[in-house]
Amino acid sequence: MRRLARHLYFWVLLAILAGGSLGYLEPATAVKLKPLGDGFIALVRMLISPVIFCTVVLGIAGAGDMKKVGRVGGKALLYFELVSTMALAIGLVVMNLIRPGSGFNVDPATLDARAVEAYAKTAASQTTTDFLLHLIPKTFTDAFTGSGDLLQVLLVAVLFGYAMTHLGAVGKSVHTFIEECSRIFFAMMNAIMTLAPLGAGGAMAFTIGNYGVGALKPLAALMASFYLTCGLFVLVVLGTIAAFTGFNIVRFVLYIKDELLTVLGTSSSESVSNRLWRLAFESDPLF
Repeated sequence: MRRLARHLYFWVLLAILAGGSLGYLEPATAVKLKPLGDGFIALVRMLISPVIFCTVVLGIAGAGDMKKVGRVGGKALLYFELVSTMALAIGLVVMNLIRPGSGFNVDPATLDARAVEAYAKTAASQTTTDFLLHLIPKTFTDAFTGSGDLLQVLLVAVLFGYAMTHLGAVGKSVHTFIEECSRIFFAMMNAIMTLAPLGAGGAMAFTIGNYGVGALKPLAALMASFYLTCGLFVLVVLGTIAAFTGFNIVRFVLYIKDELLTVLGTSSSESVSNRLWRLAFESDPLF
């Protein structure tokens, strides 16, 4: 027990169980805990842009040779497209076999179309040119304070890193400054992650208290299909790729078990994205 108490995932799991129990026994009280989960996600989201900016800038500066950056970037893009296609194929097969939504029997006329109206308008009106132009923020700071689009942050980071590598001694001083800033941001994230049990417990309490255990059964089938798809993708696709590159995917999954359990409790990958970016940067500055 003493060993378990030293791990964050132990407290996250304990908070999930406590939150679920509270949601079942005292739903009126549990619903009021929703701000705990929302606040935790908001704190993490606050640091995503600066952490990604610092990580990408330092990665480009660490590579030194911009031709190497271009080659690695091209290979990474090709890899992303191929592996994403495999992930989509696995998802389609699992969903068509299990059909988790077949028990909902929802009347489309009862759905609120206004909830997705903004997304529908954007999808219908946005062209490829509009998408590419959207990648360019109106100002440098707008990438961090505007729409929160991480693609804009990546564009600014790539341009910043490229320029920094061509400034000689001045670039080195800026590199040192960005590196120290990244340490501060990661220290802030480590402090925020100690609140993960509160966020996970509050989110679980609200979910059970607001929707009830019975109402979650169809959603449980959906989530089971989702995790089955993820498991097949990680073990089969990524496992095969990992075997060819010389490491064991199962050992890696066990290595990041704290992060995975935090995602499970908060229902958001944003809660650990900063820590995973740091793992990637520490393993290879050019990741």
